[in-house]
Amino acid sequence: MPTSGPTPEPRRYHLRRADRAIDEKDETDRILSTTKYVSVALCGPDLRPHVVVMNHGYDAERNCLYFHAAKTGRKIDLLRLNPFVSALAVEDLGYKDGECSHGYRSVHVAGRLEEVSDPAECLHALEVMIRRLENDPDAVMDRFVKEFRDGAALPATILRLSIEERTGKHGS
Repeated sequence: MPTSGPTPEPRRYHLRRADRAIDEKDETDRILSTTKYVSVALCGPDLRPHVVVMNHGYDAERNCLYFHAAKTGRKIDLLRLNPFVSALAVEDLGYKDGECSHGYRSVHVAGRLEEVSDPAECLHALEVMIRRLENDPDAVMDRFVKEFRDGAALPATILRLSIEERTGKHGS
């Protein structure tokens, strides 16, 4: 069971296969901007990991990922207990038949996952996610903005993962 007090600095690991590193921020930005899903690992005080797959929007300027989630549930309970998470975005390049290999490009990020309470940032986060995921983002965005500005509560919780660490890797 973790003890109270400051969180220790995480141990930094080096990439064992340095030849597979993706060091260019532009490339890790591209992967985070184009993948549809991110697997997020949370951990509560019992030290049992919980992984959820979530769609997201990446804001390169603010160096964060935005998510939407139900207002209650295990994910929300866990992040309130421990906001430090890891997340992985994977660009699947497919299995290479006959080579027993699978091509991919991935970005691992770590940081704090927190609920967004500022209405302006909630709208910004919605726009980032909608513009990334919707086929007709303007129609959807107009509806959400109008409802939100007319006083309707958001039907979801907006989450922000502030990126503190980032590692990119490619395979085959």
